[in-house]
Amino acid sequence: MKALFNSRIIRHLFFWLSVFAYFIITSNMVFFKDYQHLMESTITLMVPQIILAYLLLDLLIPKLLNRKKYVLFTVVLLIIFIAIFIGYAAIRKYYFDVVYIETYNDLAKSYAQSSLGAQLLDPSYFFSKTVKFLTPAALLFTYRLYKNQQDVLQLREQKRLAELSALKNQLNPHFLFNTLNNLYALALERSDKTPEVIERLSEMLDYMLYRCKDNYVSLEKEVALIENYLALEKIRYGKRVHITFKKSNPTNAKIAPLILLTFIENAFKHGVTQELDEAEIDISLDVTDETLTFSIINTKPTVNIDNPTQRDEAVGLVNITMQLNLLYPNRYKLNIDNLPNTYKVQLNIPAYAL
Repeated sequence: MKALFNSRIIRHLFFWLSVFAYFIITSNMVFFKDYQHLMESTITLMVPQIILAYLLLDLLIPKLLNRKKYVLFTVVLLIIFIAIFIGYAAIRKYYFDVVYIETYNDLAKSYAQSSLGAQLLDPSYFFSKTVKFLTPAALLFTYRLYKNQQDVLQLREQKRLAELSALKNQLNPHFLFNTLNNLYALALERSDKTPEVIERLSEMLDYMLYRCKDNYVSLEKEVALIENYLALEKIRYGKRVHITFKKSNPTNAKIAPLILLTFIENAFKHGVTQELDEAEIDISLDVTDETLTFSIINTKPTVNIDNPTQRDEAVGLVNITMQLNLLYPNRYKLNIDNLPNTYKVQLNIPAYAL
């Protein structure tokens, strides 16, 4: 049935049968001689409605109105209205007013006995019939607008999900490469840290690849991901970095996945990699009144090879801004302070999926 109603012909046939049934059911038989009279009258009204509807929807609107040819659209539409009205009035005058005139009341008989020219020049008659001719077309046009709007919304949602999926898949390959190198070195040294590195890396990859496909995930799981990441980076850099991570995270809080990790990756990339002395990274995470406040401050290298202006344009931050715009439109606040000795990022987002 669903496939059947996806056919435009079937949908429109059902619509016109519904219109026909509406006229038959709601008509008062007092004004008609018999059911044949009712059927003929209904069909005579519906034929102009059908002609006008498809001329408008399939010709005038796409060819003229949508191309901003407003004057030509108005002129052609008026000509069509007049032509349809003349044809309808002629059928009423020379068929119905002859065959069924005995069913008319005195006022209707008097009007039927007037000339066709007089009827055509009656503005009230013209506008009343024009409204009836136009009503089904207006309904179909409204439905088409609604369907087009739904299609646009669906396409936008599909585009948004595709963009979001692509952004999530932009994992930092350097981190994975460096971690595997560290793991290889630890394995050669037969270090006791080797099982820990394997376990933490396995947990991170399992979460990134399989457990964060939803738009919003548990904050508790994100914190576990961050802790695994920090543990691996501590093994990698050793005494070259001092890390503090203060957190308060309700288990029922939810946020977009991998949002916070990108900021932390950037802090290591720009604050630790080029530092010859000990670097510092301070991370805080707090949830109050359904708002998550994330802050990360990292020191800058004493010998800064990286260009600060290029750093603000880093791919990771561009990625994260796009994700925030998709997942928290007009509901997040991101402040970045590029100070002489430190680099600070503060992010405020809703801590619950809205």
